[in-house]
Amino acid sequence: MDPHLLRTFVTVAETGSFSATAERLRYTQSAVSQQIAALEADLGTPLLTRRPVGLTGAGERLLRHARILLVRLEAARADVTRATAPPGRLALGLTPLAWSAPVAAALAGIRAESVRLRTRVMVAGLDRVVTGTATGALDLGLVDGFTAPSDPLRLPEPGDPRALRVIESPAVVAVPVGHPLARRASVELADLADAYWIDAPLVSPLHRLPVDGLRAGLHYDGAEVTVLTGLVAAGHGLAVLPAPLIAGSTVLAPVAIAVPRLVHRVELLRAPATAAPDDPATRLSALLTA
Repeated sequence: MDPHLLRTFVTVAETGSFSATAERLRYTQSAVSQQIAALEADLGTPLLTRRPVGLTGAGERLLRHARILLVRLEAARADVTRATAPPGRLALGLTPLAWSAPVAAALAGIRAESVRLRTRVMVAGLDRVVTGTATGALDLGLVDGFTAPSDPLRLPEPGDPRALRVIESPAVVAVPVGHPLARRASVELADLADAYWIDAPLVSPLHRLPVDGLRAGLHYDGAEVTVLTGLVAAGHGLAVLPAPLIAGSTVLAPVAIAVPRLVHRVELLRAPATAAPDDPATRLSALLTA
């Protein structure tokens, strides 16, 4: 199967639109239609319905494979590029709540070992960091989320079966200091279904919490943690955050979560070709997981 046809198919599946796919990939709409028709002819079965645009059963099966195949192709390209590129590169991706003082100190230690080390730090959402690490665009990825104690994070495809735990800390509901909940010793998340929450997909997404029915009163689409905490402090809504983030705050109060039991977990993802002992990514990985 032609990877160009697979990329077009995945984009149509994600956007639900031939015209949006054409705009994103810079094709004409007729070219998109021709590529989908060529892929369907190759496989001998319809993959998409047209009006409305949707996946057939065969299309759903292909989509699962196509996403992984495209990631693997990008990983192969990055591996070859890495093998022929000059040494001394370190690209670190992290989700906003994965950054911490120990991460900064470990990175400073690695950079101090080599003044010629070219370092790049990218802060992005979970999907982008996972994909960037899997393809080799990033050497290491630090990702975070809220999960049951000692449970691994549920990562989007293609994930990383070699993900390592970096740290766990208590998860709390962050509220303004004057909020009635601030006087509570603990809460059950299900009891807060009628409260207003802040949905911050890049920082603390509601859909990744193990509770249904939490209502978003405000959507925050940025990645600045200080903006999210400022919105909570101003009374725009509640958010689940790691307890150390708001320890000592004069404007936010942490409320323990009794049910379900949750911790904030940070995990380390590694690109496929970062196993050399003297590689900066390998040394940074050892510092972060020590």
